[in-house]
Amino acid sequence: MKLSVDCHTYTNPATAYINDKLFPHDDPHLMHNGRNLRKNMTPAEQRLWKHLRGKRLGGYRFRRQQPLGQYILDFVCVDAKLVIEIDGGQHAEQTAYDETRTRYLQNLGFTVIPFWNNEVLQQTDAVLTAILHKLEELKAK
Repeated sequence: MKLSVDCHTYTNPATAYINDKLFPHDDPHLMHNGRNLRKNMTPAEQRLWKHLRGKRLGGYRFRRQQPLGQYILDFVCVDAKLVIEIDGGQHAEQTAYDETRTRYLQNLGFTVIPFWNNEVLQQTDAVLTAILHKLEELKAK
C-alpha cells in the first residue's frame, strides 16, 4: 500500500551543514555497523522501510540505519530533522540508553518518535499516519 500525499518536501538551508557535520563518514566502525544493520533489518524495520523508502511517504526522503554521533538511527528524515526509532522489548539499561540518545538528538534539534516493533507490524497504517502527521507539523514550524 502506497501512502503518498500531494505535498512537497521543503529544503532546509542547513541540510548541507547537517550532512557534513552530523553525518561524517570518518568513523569506519559506525559505518560498518550501519551497513550491517541495513543488511539485517528486523521484520518491523523492513515493513516500515517498505513505506518510507523512495520518498513514498508524503514525498519525504528518509535514510535508514544512519550513523549520527555515537548512535545509529533506525530512520531519519534530515530535512524535517525527524528520527524514528523502532524498539523491541525493553529492560532498564536499554531504557536509560534510549533516554540518553533522545536527549542527545533533541539537543541537536531533532524530534524523536519511538514505536514498538508490534505497533509497526500490527498497526502499520496508524504508525504511518502518525509519522506523516509529525512531518507536516514540523514542516509548518
